Amino acid sequence: MKKLLFVVFVVLMLSLSACGGGAASASTSFEVDMKEFMFEPTDFTVPAGKEISIQLVNDGAIVHEYVIMKLGKEVSLPFDENDQENIYWEYEADPGQTINVTFTAPSEPGEYQVVCGIPGHLEAGMIGKLIVVKP
Repeated sequence: MKKLLFVVFVVLMLSLSACGGGAASASTSFEVDMKEFMFEPTDFTVPAGKEISIQLVNDGAIVHEYVIMKLGKEVSLPFDENDQENIYWEYEADPGQTINVTFTAPSEPGEYQVVCGIPGHLEAGMIGKLIVVKP
């Protein structure tokens, strides 16, 4: 009887551990609050190649951007025109504005740097990441 309970316990634990992380925690929609000088939350996990809906909420007193860099590319300081060719997707929100936008997640899994492209905002700490996982 004890062996049977042990086997059931092990199978249950393995089943539960297989459910965590990866695509199971990926979402096709999320909300980002932008304010001086942070994104909240900073990180999101999305499924590769899927349409993603974002609600960008600018709770700040100044314009903010949500800029996703291409895989393996990080912004040089300061963020400037040299970084433009490395942008995967970006959107800007005026102070007090809430915007609902969509984009197609990159098809390649990995961690993508997210920054605010307004001069000085990255340096002040407005950074995050988009984690792309296999669907």
